[in-house]
Amino acid sequence: MSMLTGTERRRGIGYGLLSLVGITLFVGIAVAALLSWDAGGASSRLLTSYTWRILQFTLWQALLSTTLSVALALPVALSLARRPSFPGRIWIIRLMALPMGLPVLIGALGLIGIWGRQGTINSLLLKLGLEQPVSIYGLSGILLAHVFFNLPLAARLILAALERQPAEYWLLSSSLGMKPVSVFRFIEWPAARRVIPGIAGLIFMLCATSFTLVLVLGGGPAATTLEVAIYQSLRFDFDPPRAIALSFLQVAITAVILIGISLFPKAEDAGAVAGRTTRRFDGRTIGTRAWDMLAILLATLFLVLPLSSIVFAGARANLWNLVTSAAFLRAAWTSFTIAIIAGLLTIAVSLAIISAREAIADMKRPGLAARSLSALLGGISSLVLLVPPVVLGTGWFLILRPLGDVARFAPVLVAIINMLMALPFVMSVLAPAVETHRKRTARLSASLGISGVSKLWRIDLPALAKPLLTALSFAMALSLGDLGAVALFGSNDLTTLPWLVYSRLSSYRTNDADGLALILGIICLALTMLGTAGQKEAKHG
Repeated sequence: MSMLTGTERRRGIGYGLLSLVGITLFVGIAVAALLSWDAGGASSRLLTSYTWRILQFTLWQALLSTTLSVALALPVALSLARRPSFPGRIWIIRLMALPMGLPVLIGALGLIGIWGRQGTINSLLLKLGLEQPVSIYGLSGILLAHVFFNLPLAARLILAALERQPAEYWLLSSSLGMKPVSVFRFIEWPAARRVIPGIAGLIFMLCATSFTLVLVLGGGPAATTLEVAIYQSLRFDFDPPRAIALSFLQVAITAVILIGISLFPKAEDAGAVAGRTTRRFDGRTIGTRAWDMLAILLATLFLVLPLSSIVFAGARANLWNLVTSAAFLRAAWTSFTIAIIAGLLTIAVSLAIISAREAIADMKRPGLAARSLSALLGGISSLVLLVPPVVLGTGWFLILRPLGDVARFAPVLVAIINMLMALPFVMSVLAPAVETHRKRTARLSASLGISGVSKLWRIDLPALAKPLLTALSFAMALSLGDLGAVALFGSNDLTTLPWLVYSRLSSYRTNDADGLALILGIICLALTMLGTAGQKEAKHG
């Protein structure tokens, strides 16, 4: 039985086609601009010693960051899995989700506060008589920052895989008297091994396309990735051929990584199972208990110290003067305007794509064209992963520059780019919720003849209000905290909160930067908490 009327199917497919055409045009025009701008000059820059050095560093730091993140996350996940019920465990797991919701620039400032030349760790090392402090800038700083953001992600995903193991495995291992090495070899490692390639691919992708961390902590030409080099080529050197050559390299590398990731199974989010109690009979020796507590304690301190630094350093600033200053109010207005536009656009495009795919699935015998359209709509949300924001910004920068001041068009461009960045995440929230809602209500709605605005107002909105709020708050938080999309266009005429923080940091006004970072962090975390409020009760109730 068809659940949708002919009008609803046509409307859904029409909305999906409109979204597909709009996204394709926006990305295609940017790529076409790169292709058409002095192609000969760009191709001659493609294989220079400079681009080769940048490419090597990009891949090398991504490989090291991935290796360190996964290697350090594994013992943390194993320790958390062996200790399913110690006091505070759920808060440590929640703490590991915090860096993923924190704007990258704020995390970088927290790391500088702990690991910088005047930071807590280096001050302690100097007191102990070590004359060579840890450097937060250059390759070491980039690796440290990437591990800070990605170790919690890897640990949660590995922990989820371990917690999905059947309880009978642990009972059997106990009855067989298996030693810790055997438990790891036959139970823990097979579970972790299945998800580690996918986790490593995801982290490698994040590190290879890292922009803000490398921009803040890179420390010079010797530690620059492709995305930062593209930004520098346009922002400081205005060398479009070099920027175009680097953009094509970035797209090619991203495509190869995405193909590689697709070959491995996808790791499921730890939030689905984290906190579930699984009775374990191993790890009861004093040595194992001590090792587990040490691993968990060190991981917790590694995360807590930079987060605490953000709070304490920001609290020392004159927050009232900052929030009442003209610069902050202007930046906040711009940021919220862009975030609201980006959030609403993301919701609208996501719902259009979901509606179109559902309309096609509702057909009795969808043809080749319909099936192809459904496949395209399913992959369009990941297009931004193939063509990163800095590449899109470069293309549109070159298009709009002859028209005069690019800053006039920048707010709309930044909002659209932020929408594309948030689209994969918003789709992952809305698609399952809409699918579940349709399965529960579509047949009844069809039998009662309820459709159109009446169905939307009486049935759809009440049921989907929560996932819509979650998706909107997440998209807005992502937009508010992003520096990459606005980096090419930031100026006195276009200042967002992240750009204001970066400008204060660049001009060595670190006290103001710390205060602004704290305010921005509170705003983004408040949005995230608003969107996820009530989910815990729903999960356990």
